[in-house]
Amino acid sequence: MSEKRGEQAERIAAGLRGEIVSGALVAGSALRQEKIAETYGTSRMPVRDALRFLEAEGLVQMLPNRGATVAPLDAAEFQEIYEMRGAAEVLALRLAIPELTNRQLDRASEIQMQAEEGDIRTFGALNKAFHMALYEPCGRPRLLTHIAGLNELADRYLRVAAIELDYVAQSHREHRALLEACRRRDEAQACGMLAQHIEDAGKALHGLLSAQMRGL
Repeated sequence: MSEKRGEQAERIAAGLRGEIVSGALVAGSALRQEKIAETYGTSRMPVRDALRFLEAEGLVQMLPNRGATVAPLDAAEFQEIYEMRGAAEVLALRLAIPELTNRQLDRASEIQMQAEEGDIRTFGALNKAFHMALYEPCGRPRLLTHIAGLNELADRYLRVAAIELDYVAQSHREHRALLEACRRRDEAQACGMLAQHIEDAGKALHGLLSAQMRGL
């Protein structure tokens, strides 16, 4: 069965998203529709659709007379993302803790072990998987979809934090502490730890991005 235009657009968007988040496509890189269509073996129509998807996610800019480019990292955008993450993820964890089973906690622990054994290329995806494993029992599918979307937007910023702020080891320590609080079903401590985990990383990276934007 031939691939439909919508399926082609989703495939192209997924590929480009991965390249942007990983840093293979850096901020300001031109996204030439003809070249992308050739790479993915499609016409230009699904490429345009894919670029619109990525524009809505904040990963691509569509500029008059310049076409599509990879969007720059923006301190104000990131501040909004981590503030929204803090509110949404703490709510999800609070709702999830009474429903968390030992099996689900073991699964989160397995993901964390994979993250600690992995490298920077897998850090973002496994970080997201760890958090989502803890939130899944909350029973709020719209909230989980919202959180997943925020994590997609935060991925490329998280990579900068991991590299430039040497954030990986700290993240692993905080994940372990959070997991233990969840095992004790200590809602207040777990939610407090999570809020601090998101806020501390967010403020540190926001400061770095703000300095870079000022040319410091």
